[in-house]
Amino acid sequence: MTAVRLAIHTADRDHARTLAGALQDLVEPTPDALTLFEEKGEDGRTAWRIDAYYTDPPEADALGAQLAAILDAPAPRITIEDVPALNWVALSQAALPPVRAGRFTIHGSHDRARVPQGPGAILVDAGEAFGTAHHATTFGCLLAIDELTRRRRFRSVMDLGCGSGVLAIAARRALPHARIIAADIDAPSIDVARENARLNRCAATVPMLIASGLAHSTLRRRRFDLLIANILADPLISLARDISRAVVPGGHVVLSGLLVHQAAAVIAAYRAAGFHLERHMRVHEWATLVLARR
Repeated sequence: MTAVRLAIHTADRDHARTLAGALQDLVEPTPDALTLFEEKGEDGRTAWRIDAYYTDPPEADALGAQLAAILDAPAPRITIEDVPALNWVALSQAALPPVRAGRFTIHGSHDRARVPQGPGAILVDAGEAFGTAHHATTFGCLLAIDELTRRRRFRSVMDLGCGSGVLAIAARRALPHARIIAADIDAPSIDVARENARLNRCAATVPMLIASGLAHSTLRRRRFDLLIANILADPLISLARDISRAVVPGGHVVLSGLLVHQAAAVIAAYRAAGFHLERHMRVHEWATLVLARR
């Protein structure tokens, strides 16, 4: 089968990362794999190239219009070419360098020998879950986990919408004695997360569930003093009351997966549900919110 590569070129690194994040999380269909490379532009200056690989590609003009509407920016120019069918997911992961986020260094198997293997080193070959720290939302959540766990010892932690499992694994590394649980609505993501937990030697201590939101018998019985939800703005708003009931008074939530311009609506929903905002981090037009329950 022939794959199709849609390429976007931009001179701005932050804009490139924002576009890559939107392609991964905010438009349909999602690419089978995605890469982001630095290159030389036609004028010799540094530029950035996003390659999105599809076996069932969207129409380029329609995709550009979706990106323009979501990001409130001009539609990017998208070029299309056929490429041989290869394991683009594996190749795109191999192209990613390690990422440092606070005490954590997220790396793939290809960099294992180059990254010091201390408690902060987390091996993530995210596969189809696209859960590496190169995405600004995952990066922001890791920074929030690092900061929060330096000033408080949490006892019960939930990673809601865990994707590759990297945030649950980071929480386990930072909180070796806490009870930690992770859930995702997507069964393939849970398979990836469980494998990543196994590779990071914490599969036995981080159970991972297939669940829609908090609608699981195991989750309904639990209360958390730290809940992390890296999903999307609309689901975060819909889940505000459920999350409030799941978090103990004085507990914290870390929310991400939303653009900066969507943050106000999410903050309003959580204030109405009994939280107050402690921090609003912005990374490449993506927001990460840290709130505490009153």
